[in-house]
This record gives sequence, structure tokens and C-alpha cells, in this order.
Amino acid sequence: MAISAKLLGEDEYVVVSTRTHWKALIGPVFLLLVVAGLGGFLAAIVPSGSLQTPARIAILAVGVVVLAVFALRPFLDWFFSTYTITNRRLITRHGVLTRTGRDIPLMRINDVSYEHGLIDRMLGCGTLHIESAGERGQVVLPDVPHVEHVHLQMSDLLFGGPDGKPGDGILEDEAPPEHMRRRPQPPEQPRNDDGTIFSSDDDR
Repeated sequence: MAISAKLLGEDEYVVVSTRTHWKALIGPVFLLLVVAGLGGFLAAIVPSGSLQTPARIAILAVGVVVLAVFALRPFLDWFFSTYTITNRRLITRHGVLTRTGRDIPLMRINDVSYEHGLIDRMLGCGTLHIESAGERGQVVLPDVPHVEHVHLQMSDLLFGGPDGKPGDGILEDEAPPEHMRRRPQPPEQPRNDDGTIFSSDDDR
């Protein structure tokens, strides 16, 4: 499931790697049970005679086609689609025969948020919304497992966690974007022994 180490840059490491939540398989599994039950029932009630075998073969063929299109294909899409967050990039990969991917440098991400309804909270997943400075704007990652944890991980990488420093999304030899720069702090003024601020005006 994790991205190949050959595709990672120097000093780049994987922080989060996951597929979409297993709730994407609820529909295909339910369809599998319905088709299997219905197909077995229809095959059992086919009257005996010369057409019994061809009829059962036809029922089996229809069931296989339905499962291949509406159950197997969604399963393969789920299995081969991954979300990966490294300390440099957000990487998405989709597709079985035709693979598509997108890499977004963390430096290009302006904001990250999430949402999950009642069912998502019960299942432990949600939708991650990522605002990037690229031409495509917003990126939506649906059905992300443990979305709150993933959101926290990305926030730490983007904004450096609670200390407010830029995270690993900023390379050492690069200046951070404007929205990730720390404001300069005013120099600390000397204090007297009693804790009051010492000012040069006191000598006048």
C-alpha cells in the first residue's frame, strides 16, 4: 500500500499512507450477496428439460457480468487507490489499468480542513479538503480513514505544530511562503530587580 521508496526524494519519508475507508466496499459486498442469492434461487427453480442447463449457464453469465461491473471494479478501484502524505508532498494514486496520480508540494497548500457526518463519525472516516495555490485549487479526498488524525498530521507538517515553526514541508534552503512565516518578535527590554521594565527615560 505504501509508495515505493524509489519514488521518494532525498530526506523524504512517508508520514501517512492509506486507502479510502472500507465503507466504499459496503455496496459491492451487498451486491455480491444479493446476486449470489438471487442467482441460486433462479437456477433452482428452472424447470427440468433440455433448456435447464442453458438457462442456468445464462443465469450464471449474467450474474458474473453484473458482479464484474458493479462489484469487482469498485473493489479494484479501492484496492489500487492510495493517499500518501510525506514530509514534502501529498501524493494521490488512482486507477487499475490506467494509473493516474497527482503530487502537491506541501509548500503549495494554503489550508487543510475536514468534515464528517454522523455515519462517518461512527465508521471513523471523513472527507479531507485541501486548498492549494495551484491552478486546480481545491483537492477533495473522500472517505479518509481516521480523518482527524490525518488532518492533525498535515497541520503539523504545514505549520510546525504547537510551536508555530514551519514544518518539514519547507526545505532548509528555501524561504517559507508568506502565510507560513513567523512574525518577528520585538526585542525583550531589560528589567529592574523588582520586575519592572527598565527604560532609558528613567535616567532623565
